[in-house]
Amino acid sequence: MKREPLDLSHRELLAGRLRAVDTALSEYSFANLYLFRDNHRYEVLFDGDDVFVAGLTYDGARFIMPARNVDPACVERLAALLADFDIIFPVPEPWLPLFPAPRFAHAYSDGDTDYVYTIEKMSTYPGKKLHKKRNLMKQYEELYEHEEFPLTDDRIADARAVLEEWQTDMGVPPRETDYRSCVEALERYEDLALCGGIYYAAGQPAGFILGEELDAKTFALHFAKGLRRFKGVYQFMYNSFARIMPAQYCCLNFEQDLGREALRQAKTSYVPDQLLRKYRVRLR
Repeated sequence: MKREPLDLSHRELLAGRLRAVDTALSEYSFANLYLFRDNHRYEVLFDGDDVFVAGLTYDGARFIMPARNVDPACVERLAALLADFDIIFPVPEPWLPLFPAPRFAHAYSDGDTDYVYTIEKMSTYPGKKLHKKRNLMKQYEELYEHEEFPLTDDRIADARAVLEEWQTDMGVPPRETDYRSCVEALERYEDLALCGGIYYAAGQPAGFILGEELDAKTFALHFAKGLRRFKGVYQFMYNSFARIMPAQYCCLNFEQDLGREALRQAKTSYVPDQLLRKYRVRLR
């Protein structure tokens, strides 16, 4: 079987295949795989007419991932490949009947789970549970003269300035954040078919969002960076971005929390409408 480290040259091969997979899990995106290829040591595997992606989970499990919808023939090939891998991952919940017990065992980690919110919720922050978000957004609007624009080439330098200050604010080395992946996303946003918005407060760049379409109804937010000195910037950004989304989209995928408590609390505070579990499937 031929194996190659995943790089930008694989976009033409993988992007269309992954978009055709019937799931809104954030890993089924070439941009996501490419930008985090070093973290997960992604490889592309060629097996006849089939293509797979191999990598490491954050906790070190070796996995094999199909680059298409799974059918019984694909299940058999994946089962054979488990001789060289620990798990099949990430497996959407609707696929589990194709991996029946007792032959297969299923498990999932909360840290892998994607947080999904409706566009309607994020564009309105309705109800008592989100009243703090509404208040913070209102404070941002009242405290600062604000503007928002599409994130285009002429504004990448401003987004990079936000990213640099955000990284400083984090108080940890860049290797402990997604800083390097975000730098590359800004540098290659056209090559990776990413899009987003940039937000200004008091005439200064205050935050940006960068993501892509996962499927016909779901948009993934790969990166959202805001500066702490602008109170309410995140609440404003999410709300503003949701309000300008094309009508075809119903949901925003904020991706996983990686098991980090601060991320979990932040994402839970927006009251997700759906939690997309990513199953790990093993042979018993």
